[in-house]
Amino acid sequence: MSDAKTPRDEDDVAADVALDTADGAMAPSPVPASSQGGTIPHAAGGSLFRQIVTGNAMVSVLSVLLAIVLGGILMAVTNPRVAETAGYFFARPGDMLSEVFKPYAALVQGSLFNWAGADTAAQLYPITETLTVSTPLIFAGLGVALAFRAGLFNIGAQGQIIFGALFGAYVGFTWHLPFLVHLLVVIIAGLVGGAIWGGIVGLLKARTGAHEVIVTIMLNYIANFLLLFLLTTPAFQRKGSTNPISPFLDQTALFPELLGPQFRLHAGFLVAVLATVFVWWLLNRSTLGFEFRAVGANQSAARTAGINVPRAVILVMALAGALAGLAGIAQVSGTEKYLSGGVAASIGFDAITVALLGRSTPWGTFFAGLLFGAFRAGGVAMQAQTQTPIDIVLVIQSLIVLFIAAPPLVRAIFGLNPRKKKNTTRGRGSGTGSGATSGGKIESGAATA
Repeated sequence: MSDAKTPRDEDDVAADVALDTADGAMAPSPVPASSQGGTIPHAAGGSLFRQIVTGNAMVSVLSVLLAIVLGGILMAVTNPRVAETAGYFFARPGDMLSEVFKPYAALVQGSLFNWAGADTAAQLYPITETLTVSTPLIFAGLGVALAFRAGLFNIGAQGQIIFGALFGAYVGFTWHLPFLVHLLVVIIAGLVGGAIWGGIVGLLKARTGAHEVIVTIMLNYIANFLLLFLLTTPAFQRKGSTNPISPFLDQTALFPELLGPQFRLHAGFLVAVLATVFVWWLLNRSTLGFEFRAVGANQSAARTAGINVPRAVILVMALAGALAGLAGIAQVSGTEKYLSGGVAASIGFDAITVALLGRSTPWGTFFAGLLFGAFRAGGVAMQAQTQTPIDIVLVIQSLIVLFIAAPPLVRAIFGLNPRKKKNTTRGRGSGTGSGATSGGKIESGAATA
């Protein structure tokens, strides 16, 4: 039996051309349909290990690592004690290394475990504080990530947090209901408030084509100044106080404390876990989530497939706003227990970084929220113990965003460029394969000598 390959039938070639060009409606792709089958050669960089180390998840991890290293160098350069101990480095190198790593040691001590604590409660307090601070970041990050998956850039999480807190706090201190019922009503009010503020963006985007970035930025300002105004009115301002703060929410409207009154960790963190599971199910197991992802991939193709794109845009922004509204509830019903002008702080803007670091995936966003919560919780201890400015944490966060936005740069720094090995093996090709010639061209049919 001959091993020689026979030329393909003309009908097969015509079928491939029709498939590749959609019956002449599109230009031929760089890789014809006839050559898109088969398996990826192992030597061309298709190994499982190489796919892992060059994947998006590994790039995110390496981006964080690189930002931490550069942040450490910056802290070392600006620390006068490092310069002082560097003068006798070879005599006592431990002194300089101790000064270099001391800020990060304080960061870990303030965010994960305080080994110098007097008792177990003091030792475990940092990790509970990290989870507490992470809770609103996770909620808001999920809202931003969900919009990202639908191709929308939601910068309005700040305003959506404010509206969620505004609705929830009002219900919390004006209505007097039984415990579980009151908390549930407060959560629903926060969802509604955030959904309204996010749905306005989706409605304007779907009906008028207004750009969501401009609309969300403007709505952030409106929400912030509306909150400041309402806190000066009798309906929201605490009686007997000249400060723009609301009355305390009823005890029945607060999240239960998970570990007792000595910790701030509340049941809102468990709700954040449930919200992450819900977003994962929505995007990966539901028809509506498929529509969101299809719209994010290509609106024209989604419309051609019969998906109602305006409806999907409105729904995804409403759901994104509802998730961000839960961040406001975590603040007023969990951490602060009242409404103030700084209820949103910078959570809405940090949520953008959290979603980017999490690659807009639910669980990636969840763990990115934990990381940024650790930065925020540990930054205070770092400044108190080592006099390192807490702004260094913001520098590290900014560096993470920079590296996340430039994956080729991160791969190049760590030598993980998948094209490098592919180009090397491509140059080793000979003229005895299926269509490889000495000139490097690919031809269908039998190989030419």
